[in-house]
Amino acid sequence: MHSRIPPQRVLVTGAGGPAGIAVIKELKAQGHFTVGADADPLAAGLFLADDSFVVPPYRDADYAQLLCEAAAERSVTLLVSTLAEELEYLTHASTMLSEAGIAHWFSKPDSVARCVDKWLFATALEGSGVSVPASALGSPGDVPGPWIVKPRFGRGSRDVYAVEDREELAWVLKRVPEPVVQTRLTGREFTVDALTDRSGRLVGAVPRWRLETKAGISTKGETFADVGLSKLVADLLARLDLEGPCNVQGFIDAAGRVSFIEVNPRFSGGLPLSLAAGADLVGQYVRAALGLPIDLERLAYKPGVTMLRHFSEIFVSDPVI
Repeated sequence: MHSRIPPQRVLVTGAGGPAGIAVIKELKAQGHFTVGADADPLAAGLFLADDSFVVPPYRDADYAQLLCEAAAERSVTLLVSTLAEELEYLTHASTMLSEAGIAHWFSKPDSVARCVDKWLFATALEGSGVSVPASALGSPGDVPGPWIVKPRFGRGSRDVYAVEDREELAWVLKRVPEPVVQTRLTGREFTVDALTDRSGRLVGAVPRWRLETKAGISTKGETFADVGLSKLVADLLARLDLEGPCNVQGFIDAAGRVSFIEVNPRFSGGLPLSLAAGADLVGQYVRAALGLPIDLERLAYKPGVTMLRHFSEIFVSDPVI
């Protein structure tokens, strides 16, 4: 058992998303001072955090500079990014963050790109022994149906279509930007909330069934144990050369075969279930980001924990917009 770390002043970007909110709440529960950042001035996480500020979109040329300046003004000591797309920009700002005294921990830029770009993800794993659905870019090619069509770059379930026949497929392909066409997988859908160390070794993995999803977010789920699945996840993340928090999505078919559809190099929107099951994914990430050893015992979890998600409201008077 390692000693507790002193409270940190932690900046959480993407404060309006489910992952950002989950991380802010967990950090506060562990005694840290939280600073939320989001491009939406009405992002819920901005009002849940101890302090907050609004940032321009991550594609803005001055994004990293403005983020560092606002963080430094608030004496931030650590950054947690909950936006995979933003990471592509922040990985190139590592020196700037370090000069501002902000601890951080990202995967390599190429590793992040292989996850954000769904076509690159599929092609990177071809012939690797890792099972992924047959995929094509722009057209169905030789990919057998029925299909899932999704944008090459996108989040959640935006512009994602389940397609049964070629007539419908032709209609969908005109409406999805840079469409990736994949064979639709069958079976039980799962997510694994994972944490790897700085060498890329899997140190924590919490598999959970996605019992119900809405707009790409898990609203009902249940943790389960599967040693074989965890080994496959370890191999997948090693092949992608990822570090830190990841959430892995896929299906297990009736014959027990595992196929992976996506990896996000960040904490997931369903993170509260893994935390409730006992895995200290956020706390151990903070330790590792500060250069401290990970306490493997704190990453154990309990199978059979079920999450039922519901809405909650925040009321504010005259928010600054």
